[in-house]
Amino acid sequence: MLGIEPSGIITFRDEYLSLVDENLRTHAQLVAKNALMIDEFLLAEIEAGRIHQEQFTAVEKKIKLHGHCYQKAFHLVGITQQVLAFPSNYSVEVIPSGCCGMAGSFGYEAEHYDVSMKVAELVLLPAVRNTDTATLIAAAGTSCRHQIKDGTGRKSFHPVEILYDALLK
Repeated sequence: MLGIEPSGIITFRDEYLSLVDENLRTHAQLVAKNALMIDEFLLAEIEAGRIHQEQFTAVEKKIKLHGHCYQKAFHLVGITQQVLAFPSNYSVEVIPSGCCGMAGSFGYEAEHYDVSMKVAELVLLPAVRNTDTATLIAAAGTSCRHQIKDGTGRKSFHPVEILYDALLK
């Protein structure tokens, strides 16, 4: 199973295993073992030599990456950073942020808005505001991208969008 939303895919590796009935645990473990984020899959393809730098633009791009909380918890942000930096002349800096403040649906709820924005203002939103407009902002999480847009007015992109735009067509 291949996916682009960290909370959706990584749930199959974590919570799903404890939610299924005992008689389905072996099947759940098989699903967990085969649930991959798109960037994990792409890195494996790069390492296997099936994706080449020549397939991508050589134009210089700077990217700032905000890791989703699930990616941070499972030490996957580095994989996203590697894949985004694969096109030659692409440089990726990880924003040293914690949670974007959304925490799933928490930040979408009116009664949690102020707390959500205070969390985002700790590091993430100021880092985005202080980034020049030529630098792309990357975030795999849907709610993270919403928080960035709502808190800064700036569009951020899923890493796959950035890689797709880098492909020579």
